[in-house]
Amino acid sequence: MSAQEARSLPSVAAGNTFDKYGSANPAVRRLLGAFISAVGDLLGLAEPDSVLDVGCGEGVLTEDWARRIAVGRVVGVDLEDPALEAHWSARRRGNLEFISADAHALPFARDEFDLVAAIEAIEHVAHPAGALSEMARVARRHLLVSAPREPLWRALNLMRGAYVAGLGNTPGHIHHWSRRGLVDLLSGYGEVLEVRSPLPWTVALVRVS
Repeated sequence: MSAQEARSLPSVAAGNTFDKYGSANPAVRRLLGAFISAVGDLLGLAEPDSVLDVGCGEGVLTEDWARRIAVGRVVGVDLEDPALEAHWSARRRGNLEFISADAHALPFARDEFDLVAAIEAIEHVAHPAGALSEMARVARRHLLVSAPREPLWRALNLMRGAYVAGLGNTPGHIHHWSRRGLVDLLSGYGEVLEVRSPLPWTVALVRVS
């Protein structure tokens, strides 16, 4: 997708501007721990030398991946937002960089990164197919993608009394996938190698075609 086409899409808010991975709630911490472990396992299977994290939010996972890869290049991108940029400025490593960019028009060359990730991101973008096409373009080997598992995600929100007026839909989630729905979507961009289902997410590793 061209930059001009990306600019014509509806505006979508930038990602989280707070550290959701630092929740003090024990139940949330257990769920997030299983989710982060699943993401880390699939990253380990891919063994990338370089990573692009699309929709990186405040950059918590991006920074962790930069530590794991140690010398390989890691770049996080999200929409321009001063609150996000404040988080990014506090995360400093020699192999880590953050920039403002639109997922629909990534400012990178074809095959520039071993692995391109979108963790809790594609449910927010205006045009998931366009964003995934861009991710596959700049990925040399793998995509790593997660999304909330629906309708379970919204059911759990309703059970805890959250977002009742929106029938449990988290604000900013404009697309929704079941486990099978996400796998079917991603299969259009390569071979889905591994799928993990930590409650209440789906996480998939794709070898790009």
